[in-house]
Amino acid sequence: MRGVSHCKVTVGVKEESLVLLIEVGPSMHGVLPEVEKVCCLLAEKKLIYGKYDEVGVVAFGTADTKNDLTVEVGGYENVTVLRDIKVVDGALVDVLHQLPRGSACGDFLDAVVVGMDMMIKKYKETNKGKKRLCLITNAVTPTRLPYEGTKEDQVKTVAAQMMAHGMKMDCVVVRAQKDWDVDKKIVEENDFLLGLLSHKSSSKVYVGNATSLLGALRTRNITPVTTYRGEFELSSIMKIKVWVYKKTCEEKFPTLKKYSDKAPPTDKFASHEIKVDYEYRSIGDPNRVVPPEQRIKGYRYGPQVVPISSAEWEAVKFKPEKGLKLLGFTDASNIMRHYYMKDVNLFIAEPGNTKAILAISALARAMKEMNKVAIVRCVWRQGQTNVVIGVLTPNVSANDNVPDSFYFNVLPFAEDVREFQFPSFSNLPSSMQPNEQQQEAADKLVQMLDLAPADREEVLPPDLTPNPALELRSKDPSANIPQIDETLKRITEPNPELLHQNTAVIEEFCRSFELKENPKLKKSSRRIREKPTGSSEEGEGVAAAGQAMDAAEYTSQVKVEQLGDSNTVQEFEAMMSRRDSPDWVRKAFQSMKDKIYSLVEDSVEGDTYQKILECLVALRRGCICKQEPEQFNDFLRHLNKFCHERHLDSLSDFLASNNVMLISKSEEPESNVPDTEARVLPLKNEP
Repeated sequence: MRGVSHCKVTVGVKEESLVLLIEVGPSMHGVLPEVEKVCCLLAEKKLIYGKYDEVGVVAFGTADTKNDLTVEVGGYENVTVLRDIKVVDGALVDVLHQLPRGSACGDFLDAVVVGMDMMIKKYKETNKGKKRLCLITNAVTPTRLPYEGTKEDQVKTVAAQMMAHGMKMDCVVVRAQKDWDVDKKIVEENDFLLGLLSHKSSSKVYVGNATSLLGALRTRNITPVTTYRGEFELSSIMKIKVWVYKKTCEEKFPTLKKYSDKAPPTDKFASHEIKVDYEYRSIGDPNRVVPPEQRIKGYRYGPQVVPISSAEWEAVKFKPEKGLKLLGFTDASNIMRHYYMKDVNLFIAEPGNTKAILAISALARAMKEMNKVAIVRCVWRQGQTNVVIGVLTPNVSANDNVPDSFYFNVLPFAEDVREFQFPSFSNLPSSMQPNEQQQEAADKLVQMLDLAPADREEVLPPDLTPNPALELRSKDPSANIPQIDETLKRITEPNPELLHQNTAVIEEFCRSFELKENPKLKKSSRRIREKPTGSSEEGEGVAAAGQAMDAAEYTSQVKVEQLGDSNTVQEFEAMMSRRDSPDWVRKAFQSMKDKIYSLVEDSVEGDTYQKILECLVALRRGCICKQEPEQFNDFLRHLNKFCHERHLDSLSDFLASNNVMLISKSEEPESNVPDTEARVLPLKNEP
C-alpha cells in the first residue's frame, strides 16, 4: 500500500461551472434570509457531490458597483461580483451566508450580462454544456432601456450569445407575497422578457414559499445519456429506431475513499489518494511472487477447490445479442404497480426520424385507446450478460411540439418475486369490519391529509420539494448535529396549521376507534399455563389455552424447519411466518396435524390432552389467518373419527368442553360451515 502525494486538480468537462445571480434590492429583503439558507445548502452539497465544481456569486441591486464591464465599457451599475469563479470551498459558504442588503433597484438583465462575461473570460470556448447561470429574483423592478434598440431585441441578443457559448440558465422567480404594492405593467413586462430569455437556453420557475425555493435551486445539472440506441423489433419485418434514456435515478451519497496524510502540509495540490497493490505468492514458496499469467481462479465445491480458467468462463458465458424485442401485449390491469423494479426509463423515437416518430406515436395512441401495455425483452449493450424483461406504458403527449413516447419499467422474474401472504380486510369476520361511522371518520381523515386537493394548490409539489437527507459538518467535525431547519420541517413534519384547522376531524376519528392492548406483543421470560375451568362460556377454553403461548419474540428470531416437543406452538407460528418460500405455510399445517395425531396415539390416561388442545387452538387460529378454514374443519372431522375408532371418547368430550368447534362462515367467509352447524357438530359417535 502506498500513498500518492502529488496530484494537480483540474476542472474537466464533467465538472460544472455555476454563477449565482442574486437580487439583493429592497424588494427582496424579506426573502433574503431564505435565499441565503438555500444557497448555503447548495454550496454544501457541492462540497460533497461536486467538490471540483466552480462557483461564482454576483449580487445586483447593491448600493456599490464592482464588476469588470463597468470599468471596460461603462454602465452595469449596482451589480457587484461577490466572488469570482473558483472551486467550491468553505469561503463560498461564508459569502452566501452574509449577502449584502442593497438599496437600489436590481436590473436582472445587467446581472445576466455580467455573469456571461465572467464565464466567457474564464473558459472562452472550453467547458461547453457545463456552464450554468442561476438567476434568483422577484422581477418586480423595471429594467433599464438599452442604448440602442428595444428591450426585446436586447434579450434576444443575450439569449443568442448564451447558446453560442454553450451556457444555460435557471431562473427562479420568488413571488412569496400575494398583494404587492408594485406596478403590474412592470411585472408583466419582466415576465415577458424572462420568457424570451428562457425560451431556448434556459428554464424558468415561479416559487411562492421557502420550501419551493429550496427545491427549485438545483445542486447540479445531469446531462441525460442514452442507455440504448438501436432498433425496437416488433416483428421480423417491422423495426423502429428508438433511443432510451433514464427517466428517474436514485440519488446516492458519494462513496467514502481512503485518505492518506503522508503528503506534506505545504503541498496544496496533494490529492491524498491511496493506491492499493496486491501481490500473490506461492504457498510452496512464499518468497516467489506469482505473475498474472500463472494465476487461475478457483471455486470451492465441498472440501475441494475447482480451478476454472478465463477461457472456460468465456465458453459457457451467456452472450445475448443487443436489441429490443416485443414479446406481446396485455391489459394494463394485469401489470400491478408493485411489480416495477429499479429505475424508470423513457423510450422515444430517434430524434429527426419522422417515420420512427410517427410509428411510435401510432403505437402509443393505439395502446392507450385499448388500455394495453407491451412486454419487451431488452439487452441494452453488446456482451451484456443478463436479459431484462420489462413493460412499456404509453405516454401520450398533450403538447403538439412534444412527440409521444413510452415509459419502461423492469418486471421481476420468478426468483425475484417475494411472496408475502396478507389476508384481505374484506375476509375478516364481521365483528372486525369497520362500521359506517368508522369508515366515514377514516375517509375524512384521509381527505384532510390530501396534498393535492381539487379546490386548492398542491402542497409540496414533487418538482419543487427537495429530499431533506443531508446535513453537513464541514468546519467542526466534532460539532453536534444542528436542529432541523424550519423550512425542512415543513417537509418532514405535519403542518401545525393544518392540524389545528382539522381538530374536529382528528378527534372524531379517535372517538370512532377503541384502542386495545395486544397481548401477543408482550415479551415474557416464562410461559403461563392455566388449566381450563370447564365453563360453558363460549371461547373460555380457547382463551385459556391461548395463554400458554407467547411466540411473538420467538417467531421473529428463529427459523423453524420442523416441530419439536417442547415449544410446538411457538415453532408452528414461526414456521408459518417464514417468508423465504410460500410452501412453509403448507408444511406448518401438515406438521401440526402429524404432531396432534402423534400426541393422541401416545396419550396415557389423558396426559397429553392439554397439549393437544393447545396445538388444535394454534392450528385453528392459523387456518383462519391464512384463509384456509377447510384445512381445519376436515382435520377436526378426521380427528373425531380417529378418536372414536380408538375408543378415545374422553378426548372428544375434553375438546367439546373447551369449545373447540369447526370454523364457521361468520369467522371466515371461505368456510362452508354455517354458524348453526359449527357448534352442533357431534364430537363423538360420529359415523
